Amino acid sequence: MTIAIGDKLPAATFKEKTADGPVEITTDQLFSGKRVVLFAVPGAFTPTCSLNHLPGYLENRDTILGKGVDDIAVVSVNDWHVMGAWAQSSGGMGKIHFLADWDAGFTKAVGLDTDLSAGGLGLRSKRYSMLLEDGVVKALNIEESPGQATVSGAAAMLELL
Repeated sequence: MTIAIGDKLPAATFKEKTADGPVEITTDQLFSGKRVVLFAVPGAFTPTCSLNHLPGYLENRDTILGKGVDDIAVVSVNDWHVMGAWAQSSGGMGKIHFLADWDAGFTKAVGLDTDLSAGGLGLRSKRYSMLLEDGVVKALNIEESPGQATVSGAAAMLELL
């Protein structure tokens, strides 16, 4: 079942690359007591993700944070090496969290997994964005097509804030 507005995020652990190496970070650490924008992509380095979705959040980071948001995070079903490389190459390292959902545990738990085997990607996350307050979903924007980043993009999130 897909997570819905008013639901609390399930407990999960991600891996994130930092200057000191990989660290585990839990949903409680990321979202408890905070207002956070979380967006998900089908895969790091994929065209829509790298050319449209992620850049919008990086370019609008300060504006989003200025609207009372404490943090921004992106999650993908990739390992922490890939997410760390994406953070570095995009210029996003240290600006937003790049969360590796390496086993798709979180993605499955929120019911936003999708099978992209036909495109050679296998099990991935649907493209979406969420506004969370203390780990509770206040807004949920799911894309109809993995190749679009309109309802889940930074501009759409800014309209909600």
